Formats: sequence, C-alpha cells, structure tokens
Amino acid sequence: MTASVLPPAIVLILGGLVLPMLPVRLRGFAILALPLATLLLVWQVPDGVALRAPFLGYELTLVKGDALSRLFATVFAIMAFAGGLFALNQNRVVELAAALCYAGSAIGVVFAGDLISLFIFWELMAIASTLVVWSAGPSARGAGLRYAAIHLLGGVLLMAGIAGEVASTGSLAIGKLELDSLSRGLMLAGFLINAGAWPISSWLPDAYPESSWSGMVFLSAFTTKAAVYVLLRCFPGTELLIYVGLFMVFYGIVYAILENDMRRILAYSIVNQVGFMVTGIGIGTELALNGAAAHAFTHIIYKALLLMSAGSVLYMTGKRKCTELGGLFRTMPLTTICGIVGALSISSFPLTSGFVSKSMISDAAGIQRLEMVWYLLAAASAGVFLHAGIKFPWFVFFQKDSGLRPADPPWNMRAAMVLCAALCIGIGVLPGPLYAILPYPVAYAPYTAGHVVFYLQLLLFSGLAFFLMLGWLKRTMTITLDVDWLYRRLGLALARNLNQTAETAWIGVTNSAGRFARGVSSGVRRYHGTDGVLARAWPTGAMAFWMTIMLAAYLILSYLRS
Repeated sequence: MTASVLPPAIVLILGGLVLPMLPVRLRGFAILALPLATLLLVWQVPDGVALRAPFLGYELTLVKGDALSRLFATVFAIMAFAGGLFALNQNRVVELAAALCYAGSAIGVVFAGDLISLFIFWELMAIASTLVVWSAGPSARGAGLRYAAIHLLGGVLLMAGIAGEVASTGSLAIGKLELDSLSRGLMLAGFLINAGAWPISSWLPDAYPESSWSGMVFLSAFTTKAAVYVLLRCFPGTELLIYVGLFMVFYGIVYAILENDMRRILAYSIVNQVGFMVTGIGIGTELALNGAAAHAFTHIIYKALLLMSAGSVLYMTGKRKCTELGGLFRTMPLTTICGIVGALSISSFPLTSGFVSKSMISDAAGIQRLEMVWYLLAAASAGVFLHAGIKFPWFVFFQKDSGLRPADPPWNMRAAMVLCAALCIGIGVLPGPLYAILPYPVAYAPYTAGHVVFYLQLLLFSGLAFFLMLGWLKRTMTITLDVDWLYRRLGLALARNLNQTAETAWIGVTNSAGRFARGVSSGVRRYHGTDGVLARAWPTGAMAFWMTIMLAAYLILSYLRS
C-alpha cells in the first residue's frame, strides 16, 4: 500500500463504528468533531493519486483527488456536521452511527479512483442508509426493506456493468464513458437508480419520509448526490440524460403538488431538483457541468434546511400531514424563517444559493440553442416555487390555524437551521468562493439585470397562480399512487395468485404421480407378488407341456428360415 494522505472517508466510517461504544458524554463531541476533522483532511488530498492498494491482482486507487471530488467531499463533510448538530438530541445511537458511516461512504465514492473501490463504497453507502431508515422503528421496516431491495438491484446492475467493462477494456479507471455497450448501459442504469430516475424513483418518497425527524436530513444529502457525482464523472454529455432529467423535473413537481404529507412533498422535491442536475450533465458543456455540480452543492444545503424545518415541526408536534398543521408561525418563528429561507433558495430567488447555481444550467441550454429544454426548465422553475417555495411554508406555517402551539425546537436544532440558512444566503450574496472550487473555470455573472428581472417575474406570477388556485390546491386526507404501487400492491396480489395457482398445480401433479405410482405398484404385485401370475408355483407337467410347445415353435421357425 502506498499513501500520501489519510483517507478522509476512513475517519467518519471508523468513527461511526466506534460511536456506540463511546460514553454518552463523548458522543456529542464525536458527532461534531469527526466531520470537521474529515473536512480538514478533504483539503489535504492533492490532485492525482493519493492512496493505492493491491487487491486480487488489481491495483486499487482508494483516494484520487481533483476539483470535482473535493467539491462534493466538502459539502458532504459540511452536511455531516450540520446533520450531526441537528441530531444531537437523537437518542437512537444506531441512527447516528449509521449516519456517520453513510457520510463517510459517500466521501469514499467521490474520492475513489477505480471502479472496484467505487463499488465497495457504493454498497457501504446503501447498507448504512438502510440502517438510517430502519432505525426510525417498526413503522419503517417495510419501507426499509423496499429501499434495500431497490438498492441491491442497483448494485447488481452496477457490478454487472463493471465486470463487463473490465472484461472488455481491462481497465478499472474511472473516466468519461460513451454509452456504446451493454456493460456501460448497466452501469448507467445502476447510477440512475440511486439518482432517483423514473420509473425506479418511488423508493425515495417511499423510504425517506418514514425515517426519523433527523434521519431524513442525512438521507437527503448523500445517495442522490453521489449518483450525480458519478454521472458527472462518467457520462457527461450523454444526450439521453437530458430527457431523463426533464422527466424527473416534472414528475417531482406533479407529485409534490398532489401530496398532503409535508415530508413526502420535500422527498418528491429531491427528485425534481436532481432532475435539473441530470439535465445539466446531459447538456455536457463546461457551463452546464459547472451548473450541475454547483446546484448539487447548494441543493444539499437548502434541502437540508427545508427538512430540518419540517423535522422540527415533526419533533415538536408529532404531525406531518398538511391538513393537520397550520398557524405555527406564531410559536415557531425561527423555524418559520429558516423554512422560508430554504423555500426561497430552492425556488432560485435572487440573493439565495439556488439562484446562483440553477441559472447556470438554464443558460447553458440557451447557449447551446436547446430552446425547448430552456423553456421546460423555466416552466419547471415556476413549478418548484409552487410546490416547495410556497406550498410547503404556507400549509405548514401560515394556513388556517390548527390550534397547535409548539415552541421552536431545542438549541442544537435551531443552531443547525441557522447555519444552513446562513450558508444559503451567504452563497447567494457572494457566489465567488463556490465558483472558485468548481471543476471548470467560471466566467459567469448571475446578477445581470436580465437574469434578476426574469426570475423575479417568474416567481411573482407563480405566486399569483398559487393564491388564485388555492382552493384547488388545498389538501385533503388522501394518498397518491406512484409506480411502487405496481410491486407493493399489484405485484403482491399477482404473487399471491401465482402462489395459489402453483400450489394447486403442484397438488394436481403430486396426486397424479401418486396414482401412477400406486398403479405401477399394484401391477407389479399382480404379476410378481407372492400370489402373482409369474410368482406362484407351476405343476411339472404343465411346465413340460409349455417347454414342448416352445421347442416345437423354435424348430418350425428354424425350418422356415432355412
């Protein structure tokens, strides 16, 4: 093994494994200190290979640094710290330990320099995130099982693709790939499953909202963004991703508008926002790729802020349905303000982080003369303001008073929300530091008169449309059916019917086989049993008679043949 730096991922992974064994007083310190130590190590990784290790005749590159990997590792470490701060009063140590391992595995993915290392960290991430879901308690077991099944499917596809790629090229290197073979198609499918691409996307709104009030904050940050990273690394400029991303964008909007559960609204919003990133990766220019990477960075922070706001409401009230909430701004002012900051950021409001990242993707489409893509992204930006920018804060904090009077959450949860809100505003006001760490040189000015006026007009008319259609948008105690209905309900019914049919057929086969066996046994006893025709004693005279007949027949036949 050759190493020039301590792997950043190992700090969080080992820390997560050791955390349950630490005294209670030290756990809080470890939860905050380990991500900060990891962030320091992230910026110690040089460009190029930093750690190699032999494995089954291959040379694995466990740590390889460049601008893109440092960008994602930085925001993952920040999110591990902010999520840990928010979850300090979480009494389920399994969740906290799994969350640290989860964050460390995601950092391992972005620093992996070969396909085998990437796959190992990819699967560790799936295992740790499943534990985060399960740690919420018995109510999350079914969702966790479905989550694990989908990610195991994605892992199988990815492993098959990697095996085919290594067999055909002999190389483990991670780099830009053309979508020109079955193995690369399988790899792309494995990546897209983790990204939440339709039709294998319903795992996200199925599992994430069933996690705890703190667990969903961690879950929102790593799996889908690690998938965005590998798509940026392996499939930039793949045209198929434009259409996949656009479908994700509108799929997420439609289902988020229909939802009544505040955490499912935000879960569908994750799919929607990742769709913007996937579209940018499909466009493939330097501006589009910078936009996708920057939007992944800002999305992790403002989505965490939104989920912290929703998690605080759930923690203080025990309720998550929009029909059960409302009027909370009176007693939860800080949570309301932070939720509004997150809502403005996801809506790309000027002076927030979403504005300086998402607009890069739209402008890249315009520069490439992809007019339809540009128009669709503009329409989608209005839809985002409808479902996340207005609907979430309105129905949770401002609609008709629910009679609930919860206070703001404990200090650590408030501190985590303030930290994320400050980052959302700080990046929006001063985007230069973010642009400086993007993978390609940035010559982009977000605050031009045209940009600002266009987005303000878009958001203004979206807000007007929301309040004009408020009567239609009011939520009722309903549920929405997604693609997962096919395997959660229809698939289960088909499996039961198939099982009954197979059981009936098997009973018929076994009964027929039994009757046949009994017939054969009866025939054998009839002729060869103790009283059978061929087994009982024959008189000597009768035997001599039949032998004479057989000998006469033999002589006649011999005569005729001669």
